[in-house]
Amino acid sequence: MTHSSNREFVWQQDSDQINALIEKIDQNLLPFVEILSLDPHDPVIVTRVPHPWKVLGAGNYAAVFVHPNYPDQVVKIYAPNRPGFDEEREVYHRLGSHSSFSECFYAQNNVLVLKRLYGMTLYDCLHYGKRIPKSVIGDIDRALDYARSRGLSPHDVHARNVMMDGVNGLVVDVSDFLHSDPCAKWKHFKRAYYWFYLPIVAPLGLQVPHLWLDTIRRSYRRLKRLIGE
Repeated sequence: MTHSSNREFVWQQDSDQINALIEKIDQNLLPFVEILSLDPHDPVIVTRVPHPWKVLGAGNYAAVFVHPNYPDQVVKIYAPNRPGFDEEREVYHRLGSHSSFSECFYAQNNVLVLKRLYGMTLYDCLHYGKRIPKSVIGDIDRALDYARSRGLSPHDVHARNVMMDGVNGLVVDVSDFLHSDPCAKWKHFKRAYYWFYLPIVAPLGLQVPHLWLDTIRRSYRRLKRLIGE
């Protein structure tokens, strides 16, 4: 099985709870939410969200929401005319259940219902000066190896797409794991972690301003374009 065309694309035994959440999505979220994608290289913008839904985050193609009555699930909605929904659904099907990844409970019409992962992204850890232990890097390495063993190709793995919940590493975004072209973002992050973060940033407890982090991100993208990666 690769895709499901019917409404009951549910992989978890708690189907009653998931179906109740789907009803709220259909009745209270989708008719009122507004998501704009102005530039494919920048996160989408949520301009309207109905009460009591909250926005948890936004990526280049989709935004993530949570309802207070269902705190352990999140709803990921792809912006209009943005690609990736079918691919992400397939990725979650291949991953199944793994402690370092989310799980997909439902997927249809550009909407995914996923298990919520709790923690702080490594990007925010850098910003707030929260120490990133080596065990987190090791967990993420092992999670990516597991994904490869499931026929996937980890792609676009960077500080905003991975997090830690204390000492455990988690991979948050797997939407590009069907891409076959090489991606060195995680390798480059690890190099910076061992060569710069561990010997300099971590011992001093430095907090890296968002401006610096975003400047590094944009400079990295420009450099990749210049060298043709």
